[in-house]
This record gives sequence, C-alpha cells and structure tokens, in this order.
Amino acid sequence: MDIARSEDPDLSIPAACRVCEARHGVVCGALTAAQLRELCKHSMRRKIDAGCEIVAQGEEVSSYSNIMNGVVKLCKVMPDGRQQIVGLQFAPDFIGRPFVPESTLSAEAATPTEICVFPRRLLDRMITDTPELQHNLHAQALKELDAAREWMLTLGRRTAQEKVASLLYLVATHAEPETTSSAAFDLPLSRSEIADFLGLTIETVSRQMTKLRKQGVIQIENSRHITVPDMDELERLVTA
Repeated sequence: MDIARSEDPDLSIPAACRVCEARHGVVCGALTAAQLRELCKHSMRRKIDAGCEIVAQGEEVSSYSNIMNGVVKLCKVMPDGRQQIVGLQFAPDFIGRPFVPESTLSAEAATPTEICVFPRRLLDRMITDTPELQHNLHAQALKELDAAREWMLTLGRRTAQEKVASLLYLVATHAEPETTSSAAFDLPLSRSEIADFLGLTIETVSRQMTKLRKQGVIQIENSRHITVPDMDELERLVTA
C-alpha cells in the first residue's frame, strides 16, 4: 500500500492544489510538483467582496493571482476619473502581466470572488526556468488578443441585440463550461455596467433583454439571474 501511494504522482502535489479550480490553468498546469509545492508555500487565498479592487491601475505589481471562483472586471481609468470596462475574467484565469512593473489596468471583483495570490518575483523566476509556462502565458496573451479583436467587432459592427447576446453568451460559457445545451448564471454586471461595456444606453440594454426573454432565448428571475434553455439558439444570435 505504501509503495502504491509513493508511485501516485498526485500525492506529491499539495492537497490544496489537488482540489484547486486553477490546478490545470495557465500557470499551475505548467508547473512540476516541486514548483507547485514551492508556490503553494508562498501563496495565500483571499476572498474579495463584490465591488472591491484587487489591483489598481498604475500600482506597483508585487503579486499575481489565479481566480478560484467569481468574476473580475478589468477597467481602464481615464485622467479625468472616468472609467471603461474593457474585459471580464473568470476562474481559472490568471490576473497580472509578467515582468511589467506597474499595472496598466485596474481589476475589481464584479461578484464575490476568491483568488490565490502569489509573489511576483517567485513566479517571474519560474517563468524564466519553465518553457512550458512561458508557452502557456504566450498562448493566453494571444487568446486575449483574439478576444479583444472579436470584441472590437461586437462593439463596432453588431446590432444592439447581437451585442447583448454576445455578453450573455460570454458569461454563460464561462459559468458552466462543461454544459453545452443550457446554462444558468447571475449577471456579474449591473444594467448600467452592461451599457458601458457594450456602448449602449441602459434603456437599450433593458429593451433587448426583454426582447430576448419574449423570444424565449433567455429566462430572467430577480432581474439578474439568467437561464439559457438553449445555448445553440443564443449562439446563433451572436454569430448571425
């Protein structure tokens, strides 16, 4: 029995990591068991209330984070104080830009969120020493670039209904990634935040949500809980 246990590779991984949502994410999925043990030793889990800032724009970067659960909104703050939501992140996304001394965006919990925080210097060293981690972070950067270009198309060319459907599809596919036929989730953004994110008015967002509900594409409960009975139908609206 002891021999069998010693041959089980999972037993060399910290218990907290074995059940972690981000275990096979961009960062931790590329690390050896020894590296995971070292990272776990210096990491700390934090629970963040909705509306609380995780990273401030212009702040010196001393740590990175993995999202364990919840939704994080990325914002760009203008010199006059106005801000624009420029992206959403979900578990098990990585928060941070390696080797950049200051944060170029602010990150705020859009919902109650739990993150795993680890020192910047430790991960920067692991990135230098681990080609697979370098590859994963590069692949994530390219994926985010593709997503940003797709969102530019959404904002510039899609109709109001397609814009709202695109946001709902984005959240739905991350809320229940294992489910392809249907999904249920709480909207991580208020109507005014959705309007800002999509470049629409609050009234237009409300009208389009009502229209989608009447068409049977979505069901709405308590204004923020959304059920999508047929994901294929929602996807058709996005890609029409």
